[in-house]
This record gives sequence, C-alpha cells and structure tokens, in this order.
Amino acid sequence: MRKLLFSVVFSSLLLTSCKTAYNEVYKTMDYDYKYEAAKEYYVAGQYSKCYQILEDFVMMLKGTDKAEESLFMLAMSYYHLRDYETAVLYLDRYYKTYTKGVYAEPARYYSGKASYMQSPDTRLDQSPTITAINSLQEYLEFYPYSERKEEVNEMIYELRNRLALKEYQAAKLYYNLGTYTGNCVNGGSNYEACIITAENALKSYPYTTLREDFYIMILRARYRLASHSIASKVEERYRETIDEYYGFKNQYPDSKYMREAQRIFERSVARQPARDDKDID
Repeated sequence: MRKLLFSVVFSSLLLTSCKTAYNEVYKTMDYDYKYEAAKEYYVAGQYSKCYQILEDFVMMLKGTDKAEESLFMLAMSYYHLRDYETAVLYLDRYYKTYTKGVYAEPARYYSGKASYMQSPDTRLDQSPTITAINSLQEYLEFYPYSERKEEVNEMIYELRNRLALKEYQAAKLYYNLGTYTGNCVNGGSNYEACIITAENALKSYPYTTLREDFYIMILRARYRLASHSIASKVEERYRETIDEYYGFKNQYPDSKYMREAQRIFERSVARQPARDDKDID
C-alpha cells in the first residue's frame, strides 16, 4: 500500500513538473529555448505540445536558420495528430517556400498522403479525391525514382478506383430508374444515361477493378433499352445488344456473369422483351 501511494505521489509530481516546464516554455520570449523545447517534444512524440509552441512563433523565425525545420515540424505535428487539412496547408507552404529544402521531398510526399487520407466516401463530393491524385502525381513528377514510388502509385490507383466506383454507382442508379422519365427533363432514357456513364467511366479509368461490372451493366442496359424501344428502333438496338454480348464474351469468357450474358443474348436474338425478369441482373 505504501509503495502504491509513493508511486501515485511520484507520478503526480512528475506530471506537475512537466506541466510547469511546458508552461514556462510556452510563456518564455527566449525563442532559442522555445525552438529546442519544440524539437524535444516532437522527437518525444508529443505533437500537440510541439505545434502549440511553434504555431505562435514560427513566423518570427522566418529568415533565420531555424525557419525551415520549424515549419516542417509544425506541419508534421498536425499530420501525426491526423489534422490532415492543416497539415497540407503547412506542408504546401513549406515546399513552395523551400523548393530545394532539406525536407522538400518528404513534405511533398506527406502532403499527398494527407490529401489521400482526406478522400471522402463515394457518396460525397469527390473534389478532395481529385486533389489527392493531383498531389501524388506531382510528387512522382518531382521524384520519379523515389523509394516511395510503389506506395504512391498504389494510393493513386486506389483513389482512381474510388472515382470509378462513384461513376459505377451513378450508372447503376440510372439503370435502376429504368423507364421512369421524371428525371429526364431533356428527353432521353435512363438506360441510355446508364450506358453513356459506364462507357465514359471505362475511358477515364481503364484499369479499374470494376471493368467487368461496368461491361455487364452496359449489356443489361442495352437489352432493357431495346426491349422498351419504339418499333422503329427495336431492330437496331437488339443488334447493338448482340454486338455488346460478343464484346463482353471476348473480354471475359470465364466471367461470373456469363450465364446472365448468355440469356440476354438468346432473348435478344429471339427479340424477347424484358419485363421484370429475375434471371436477368
């Protein structure tokens, strides 16, 4: 019990001492002392203390031999605290100010990675995802032989796939709207919108993992479009569906969707219109 009490008292004194020391550092006007203390906090992983000290006087160090390192430490403190938006702000300021600085390469890398970490769910606006891709590509342009190249390419691939997924969701929404025309203010068809959205996505993201899913959706949409077409367009659209089938079969002969594709082909040849077929999609 006495040992436990001693431990608690010792810990309390230690914490009080640390707090007092931090307060002294925070209030002092001795910038050399402040700077060294900030470095110690950074090395110790106490990033919140580091950024609180540096935030107040980093601009005062501009033009000194401490300016470059202090700005990078401030940026990375925010990064480690997962405040990626603020981290990007300071990292960008660093490499724009010190284009050939000691930390220029990691600054660009962590700026790109921080942007990558901010990429939102595909249901939300993907502007941050596009920003992240641009930032990571810019890093590779500056450092094409970087040891981080593979990791950066993987992040870019993942982000592009995220954009492709958003387009897939949009195409699927059009497909699910089917013959509903309330959203077609300028005419046209939801099935046509589905096809156009999917084809554009394949052009923009040719290496997406969703390629097969896009192609089967296009085939489904062409069949539905043909089935619900006016008499003058039926023949042409069934022919387009059949052509789409052959293209799908050539690209994915062992596709998990092949049985469904085969049924669409057979019904298109026989010109059987789609109703609410449960065995099609």
